[in-house]
Amino acid sequence: MHIVTVIQARLSSSRLRGKVLLPILEKPVLLRMIERVKCSKLIGNLVIATSTNPEDDQIEKLCSENSIECFRGSLNDLLDRHYQVALKYNAEAVVKIPSDCPLIDPTIIDKVINYYLETNFDYVSNLHPATYPDGNDVEIFSFNALEKAWKEATKNYEREHTTPYFWENSDLFKIGNVVWETGLDLSTSLRFTLDYIEDYYLIKKIFEELYPKNKFFLLKDILNLLNEKPDLLKLNEKFIGTYWYDNHLNELKNIQEYKSKKL
Repeated sequence: MHIVTVIQARLSSSRLRGKVLLPILEKPVLLRMIERVKCSKLIGNLVIATSTNPEDDQIEKLCSENSIECFRGSLNDLLDRHYQVALKYNAEAVVKIPSDCPLIDPTIIDKVINYYLETNFDYVSNLHPATYPDGNDVEIFSFNALEKAWKEATKNYEREHTTPYFWENSDLFKIGNVVWETGLDLSTSLRFTLDYIEDYYLIKKIFEELYPKNKFFLLKDILNLLNEKPDLLKLNEKFIGTYWYDNHLNELKNIQEYKSKKL
């Protein structure tokens, strides 16, 4: 199966502008994340999908300088951006990973992709419900499912966030989910995603602590570090449990159900 993995990235983030170019150990966040994603064995073609906004020329330049595939599309219609990438690269399945996950564990990426390959689902993620610490977000869906969503999704948040149409219409798609094999649920108690400057401080510190010892550190290494130095968690603790969909809870039926099951 031809898989295309898409990391969506832009500089005009509303919460932390230019976050993907912030430096970590003398390289931009985006390159550090790509380095980790490339450790996955199942990602297929890796493409950075950015916008045609002139500001994002910097992302295209960064990709060109580092021999990384780059596609440019709609600034706000991420569903269209992913669909156009899938068309260009003849994808049979598309993996969606947001660029605000620089600490993502490549073994988790492979676990989600492998589950998709072994089953007959249209859409598989580790998010519905989530159990991994926030910032290990992986979604994979068939081209046919993507095309259906691209044709039928009309709400702004469905277009901007690419995949809500799938999990909000579970009667139209076969939906699968991967849970953390440890049996733990740290999705609402740890935050490794990059939306605020405080998130950056934590992520940067984790890289500085672990990367010099092992460039390919995993989630277990991060957890061990935080057990040894729990004060690090204070850096972004005020944003734990904050998600993009908080402003759409009155519209998102399935998110409400997932959240209520966890309470």
